[in-house]
Amino acid sequence: MRKLVKHAGRMVIVLLLGGFLGATLVRIAPGYGVDEEELDSRLSQESLQALRQSQVHDRNLASFYLRYWAQLLHGNFGFSVALHEPVRQLLAERFPETLKSIGMGLAIGWMFGLGLATTAVMARSSVIDVGASLLATILLCIPAAVLALLFVIAQAPGRLVIGLVVFPKIFHYARNLLVRSVALPHVLTARAKGLGGLRVFVWHVLPVAAPQLFALAGVSVCIAFAAAIPVEVLCDLPGIGQLAWKAALSRDLELLVNLTMIVTLITLLANSAAELVAQPMRAGEV
Repeated sequence: MRKLVKHAGRMVIVLLLGGFLGATLVRIAPGYGVDEEELDSRLSQESLQALRQSQVHDRNLASFYLRYWAQLLHGNFGFSVALHEPVRQLLAERFPETLKSIGMGLAIGWMFGLGLATTAVMARSSVIDVGASLLATILLCIPAAVLALLFVIAQAPGRLVIGLVVFPKIFHYARNLLVRSVALPHVLTARAKGLGGLRVFVWHVLPVAAPQLFALAGVSVCIAFAAAIPVEVLCDLPGIGQLAWKAALSRDLELLVNLTMIVTLITLLANSAAELVAQPMRAGEV
């Protein structure tokens, strides 16, 4: 229980720092505080003054962040000045789309990554091993934005790009992990006794590799979430990534702070969940 409390405390501190640093980067970015609406020649002097006055409360970063957290504790996520909608409504509309993209990407990445790694190691096929390694290396060298552009040109589903981004990382890590696990003495003994490949994998290889695979699962969620931003922007998918891009272009401080906190929270929860699941399994091995 004490460890859980300490871990939760660290998560809260990281979450607070993540939001504050996100707000700081936006605040010190070039052009912050300059509204494109001020360039409209039709606006009167009174309208320009009112427009500038509306942004005064965001000038002081410390007071803005304290006000933001006071609002957040009451369930108020603020208002997007760029999109002219409450942040809560924007998140409720966009977040399910991003979850679909990430879910599909993780499913594709893990299915092909772990599947090919298992087949290459257990079947001892150099053709499968070299072919899958070459494919994973090529995909690893191509940025997510470039893959998204290629999918736009080919008019293919953009959500598949996230799976192609996750796949090479899953394959390389899982392959190296399974190679080490297969070489362990108890696995070699099981093979020498004539046990079938499937039985050896399920009862002797998988239990050894499972804790590291669960840890990889947490990392893969972060990878998929990061890939969703350029993919949703370029493939015109109405998710959190596209929303973050629009907020960054317009320097929408309240919206960006909320998005930074969400990304930080998801990263912490994914890593913590993987660690909590993997720890008892490691203890069982000992």
